[in-house]
Parts: sequence; structure tokens; C-alpha cells
Amino acid sequence: MNSQLSNVPGHAWLGDPIDARALFAPEQAALMATLRGLSPAEWREEAVPGWSVRDLAAHVLGDFYGRLARDRDGHTEGPGFAPGETLERFIHRINQEWVDAHRRVSPPALTDTLDLVGGQIVRFYETVDLAAPSLGVSWAGADPAPMWLDSARDFTEYWTHRQQIRHAIGQETDPDQRFLSVVLDTFMRALPHTLRVVHAPAGTRIQVGVDGPAGGTWTATLTGDGWSLAEQTTGHLAATVRWDTETAWRLCTRGIQPATAVARARIDGDRELAEAACRLVSIIY
Repeated sequence: MNSQLSNVPGHAWLGDPIDARALFAPEQAALMATLRGLSPAEWREEAVPGWSVRDLAAHVLGDFYGRLARDRDGHTEGPGFAPGETLERFIHRINQEWVDAHRRVSPPALTDTLDLVGGQIVRFYETVDLAAPSLGVSWAGADPAPMWLDSARDFTEYWTHRQQIRHAIGQETDPDQRFLSVVLDTFMRALPHTLRVVHAPAGTRIQVGVDGPAGGTWTATLTGDGWSLAEQTTGHLAATVRWDTETAWRLCTRGIQPATAVARARIDGDRELAEAACRLVSIIY
């Protein structure tokens, strides 16, 4: 699938826009197939530290409701920041509160609700204006972010949580290239923000590649306005980093730590710059 659009204005430093709209329906179908195939014991398996498969499914439902309430319905009520609370702490707190409240909900009831509300999410995303301003994407340094990035970010979150459920029940990462290519493309939009603390001569470039049919190559260039994924015709390629697919997406979601990504990477050129790229993260954690 060609995930990119042309002629969408703004945020050029993030690279070419991504259109994930058509993927929400098959991703939702894949999630439902996974959940409906779970045994009672599998619902209790740990999916992420501290959360069972059921807890993670409840978290996904919370994400669904939050998006619809905020962007479809214009609903502004809800929890607010505690005094001195950071964005990360706020998000972790309200996520935990939601999961705790839903531990009384049975897996069948939770699955049916995810089916119903997930269908509404699919219909919402099928009609969004990708050029419109939307929620900030902190890990990309974009606030507000264009809807193309915000919607792609949501797609990667749904996909990642489904993989965590698959892994919890002994299944491998879904290899479907339709999904994985867009996930990786979206995750790499964190590269300019990741490199923001790196000082180098203007025109310095670093190329990050991911092997495999769903992979690709992304080149960040240091411009007068900071690091950019916009296509550049000049500049010095100072470093290259290549990962396998599993290393790349797990790094971006902190399934592995940067040191592990460095050890697994094939690096050429400026080691310090390459290791900075290995701190890539595409979630709030």
C-alpha cells in the first residue's frame, strides 16, 4: 500500500504525509478475530507489565471512547491535570484509572463493546481531513499535529496493542505488510525530534533503514530550522543505521531499550550520531 499523500500543506520537516484511513477497518477486524479466539486463561495472561490481556483490551476501549468524544462529539469534560503533573504522569494515571474501573467487566462484554465502538472509530477515521490541525504528537515534537500524523499515530497504537496481545498468548508479530509498513513509516517521524539535542554542521545527514518488505529508508538532515525529514538534494551523509523489522518497532515502542537496538544495528559512519538515532521512541512512556 502507498501510505503517502502529496500536496498536504505544513509540517514539511515531518516528511511526506501518511494516509492510514483505509487501514482502520482491517485492523479492527484483526483485533476482533484475536479477541474472539481467546480462551479464558489467555485473557488473564500478562500483556504488558502490570496489565493482563483483558486490561489492555479495556485500555483500547478507552482510547476509542476518548477519540470519539473529543473529535467526533466535541465533548470537553473529563479528568484534568493534577497540580504539577506532567503529561506523561497524567496519561499513565488516567489510563490506570480507566483499566481499574473496567476490571468488573467480563471479557465477552468487553469484546462486544469493542466491536461496537471500534466500528464507530473506523467510520470516524474514514472521513477525517488529513490536512486539519489535530492533537499534538509529543514524540514527534508537533503540537498541534496535522491530522495525518495524529491519525497514523492512533493506528500504530491500536496495532501495537494487538501485537502485545498476540505475544502474550504465544503468537508472533503479525507480518501483514499493509499494517507494518505504515506503522514503521509513522514511527520514523520521531527521528527529527529524537535528534534535536544533537549538534552538528548544517547539512549533516543520517539515514535510518529497516530491512524487509515492510521496511524502508528515512533520511534526516540538519537544516537551519533543525532536523528535517523533508527531501534534501545536498548534504553530507555522516551516518547510517539499519535494523531488522522486529528491532525497529520494538525500539520505537520501548519493547527493547536503546542499548539493545545499538547492539543489533548495522552502523556506518559517525558512531555518536548513529547511537543518538537509536534513542528513537514513538510513544509516550
